[in-house]
Amino acid sequence: MENVHLVPEEEEDDLYTGYNDYNPTFDGEDLHNDEGFQQAVRTSHGRRPPMTAKYPGTAIGVRPLGTAYGFRMPVGTAMGRPMTGAVQDGAARPMTAVRAAGYSSSIARGSVFDPLGQSKGPAPPLETRNEDTPEEKIKILEKKVNDLIEESCLAHARGDLQLSLEKAKEAGRKERALVRQREQTGTADHINLDLTYSVLFNLANQYANNDMYTEALNTYQVIVKNKMFSNAGRLKVNMANIYFKQKNYTKAIKFYRMALDQISNAHSAMRIKIMQNIGVVFIHMGQYSDAITSFEYIMSESPNIKTGFNLILCYYAIGDRERMKKAFQKLICVPLGTDDDDKYIAPNDDPHGNMVIEAIKNDKLHQMERERKALAEKYIMTSAKLIAPAIESSFAAGFDWCVDMVKGSQYVELANDLEINKAITYLRQRDFRQAVETLKMFEKKDSRVKSAAATNLSFLYFLEKDYDQADRYAELAMSADRYNPAALVNKGNTEFVKEDYEKAAEFYKEALHNDSSCTEALYNLGLSYKRLGRLEEALDCFLKLHAILRNSAQVMYQLANLYEMLEDPHQAIEWLMQLTSVTPTDAQVLAKLGDLYDNEGDKSQAFQYYYESYRYFPSNISVIEWLGAYYIDTQFCEKAIQYFERATLIQPTQVKWQLMVASCYRRSGNYQKALETYKDIHRKFPENVECLRFLVRLCTDMGLKEVQDYATKLKKVEKMKEIREQRVRSGRDSSARGRREGSAGSGSSSSPINTPPLRASDSGQSNHGTSAKGERISAKLKTLPGSNEPYEASTQQEIDASYVDPLGPQMQRPKTAAKKRTEEDEFADEELGDDLLPE
Repeated sequence: MENVHLVPEEEEDDLYTGYNDYNPTFDGEDLHNDEGFQQAVRTSHGRRPPMTAKYPGTAIGVRPLGTAYGFRMPVGTAMGRPMTGAVQDGAARPMTAVRAAGYSSSIARGSVFDPLGQSKGPAPPLETRNEDTPEEKIKILEKKVNDLIEESCLAHARGDLQLSLEKAKEAGRKERALVRQREQTGTADHINLDLTYSVLFNLANQYANNDMYTEALNTYQVIVKNKMFSNAGRLKVNMANIYFKQKNYTKAIKFYRMALDQISNAHSAMRIKIMQNIGVVFIHMGQYSDAITSFEYIMSESPNIKTGFNLILCYYAIGDRERMKKAFQKLICVPLGTDDDDKYIAPNDDPHGNMVIEAIKNDKLHQMERERKALAEKYIMTSAKLIAPAIESSFAAGFDWCVDMVKGSQYVELANDLEINKAITYLRQRDFRQAVETLKMFEKKDSRVKSAAATNLSFLYFLEKDYDQADRYAELAMSADRYNPAALVNKGNTEFVKEDYEKAAEFYKEALHNDSSCTEALYNLGLSYKRLGRLEEALDCFLKLHAILRNSAQVMYQLANLYEMLEDPHQAIEWLMQLTSVTPTDAQVLAKLGDLYDNEGDKSQAFQYYYESYRYFPSNISVIEWLGAYYIDTQFCEKAIQYFERATLIQPTQVKWQLMVASCYRRSGNYQKALETYKDIHRKFPENVECLRFLVRLCTDMGLKEVQDYATKLKKVEKMKEIREQRVRSGRDSSARGRREGSAGSGSSSSPINTPPLRASDSGQSNHGTSAKGERISAKLKTLPGSNEPYEASTQQEIDASYVDPLGPQMQRPKTAAKKRTEEDEFADEELGDDLLPE
């Protein structure tokens, strides 16, 4: 009891007393002053056998140790500190609690200081995992399934739908193998349900993406019917979406409502989206009242732009004017949830703030805000244009009401755009005066609106071919906004029609400098270079434009035309072939391809494209002419008849097509039909010399009595023709002499007027033919055969009845210095009194 110390009652009981107390034996700060310790270090005093202690396991003179209450037992000094046992001479001293890390008394006998045990060599290698165990096989298989799901999703993101489906199917097969393996090893309780859900869900999605709707629905049913999957009822939304794609709207509504019932009110956003889908399905079903109920609920709980727009469409469908107005007011009051643009205005005095503003000015968040705002403006503009004619007695009053509503909303800048749309609506109604008056109201507005209105006015006047006014308003638009590419294009157009192509090109280049994506400026610049003869630069413009507008038929045609002008027919044909893939039924493009192949000497390809052109547009005279000449060249005159008969129907006043029909009958040996055709031509054109000559010849060959009548008519017509030709020559000679005398009398230093050369008929030659598009299909007759000579045996000196193909070198043409005119053309010239020069 002498060592027991009672705590006084007035002292509070401290549970942590004594924790900071320590045994002085372990205090190493004053060891250098401890004589016993220093003596033990210098001599073997410390290795003496221990003295007998009073208590076992302690040294002599033990004092009480400290307790939790602050008392200490007597502890021996360095001469008699606690020992663990007897130490033999030469043996290492045992470790104690105060031994420093890595310290050992045996270091003096050659030991190396190695506290980390590095002298023992490298650590033994890790044990290899035994992959033959069932658990390891299961883990590896699970990893493969997860990898396949990930590969399937990545393939879908790349757009490879077939590969994504294959990966999803393979993941399903491996997952089923994994389940069987767990059942065999008796670990069925550890089946990974999340992995099974992921495999089935991904497989159903990939089925739906590949339009395999039946398989997708079956897979979704497997998930939904499994009660072990939590929240699987939400997948009924996906099933409803599939039914909607299949246009099974009744089942889509059913599954949307089933999904709605299984989603709690805590997930309000999901419920709103499902309600919106239900409303859209009702619109497709034509049940506008039910759709209105869904959309009105959404607009009261969580209004958004799309729902407001759909609600306006429903009211428009049922023709409710007042509710259309209310819905439009709700639409323009929907909050967008975006920040003001003032946030992106950098302060001038804060460099760090300027850097931050520049960094966030075009980041993903700001781009999303701009897209959301643009979408809202699009819906509002569309709604206003839709309901403006319906909510008031006239569309102008309706537009004015919409403009007033928009001016009082957060979309105040759309009011001017609505006014411009009002003018465009006037244009659609062909009310140009009202459109111009509406646009002229913007001349005193701010620069942006003023420039847009002036641009539209310039375009209107340009279409009306009032180029002065178009130029004036183009200048006004440019003065309001010099960086407006549309205004610069309009200004360039006014210079283009004035044939100042250099100046027009400068405006087009300036428009491209302001907006490199202005395709109109680039196209018109190419046309300007083409007119200036700078074909390489024009080609460069249209190649750049083709890189932007890959399927533009106009650009492809311009490229083909430029290559043709550059004398590269192969490139021209290649571009026209690309053009036919875009517009396969364009008859002009097909005819152009036929012409290029004809010039290259490929008659079979030329015939193919000309025939296709004729099939799509059987009224093109040049194509009909070429096809007829082709069949004559290939000795199929019977087939040529149908083309020349078609030409006769198109141009009934042109005698040449009827002569060609008769000539085809004659060449094919059907003389009776040829005679009937020539007689019919003679009734319609009684003064046609060529027809009379063939009638005389055919009647002579066939021994008919009408030959004398036709011979008499032929002589009269030829005599009248000679008289007319003499009158024309005398008139020309007198006018030429008058011009020469007048120029000589005036003493003018100007160059003399060349007299027109004489025609072939003036020199005593008789040439009769018809011309079309600068080419010639002629039937020349020099002398009549004798009555005893067969018609087919006529020689070239007697009869030259040759046909030259109309568009290409189908037959060998005689090379002449100038194309000859028919007698009919000469006769027409004399009647009109025109002094025409030969071609």
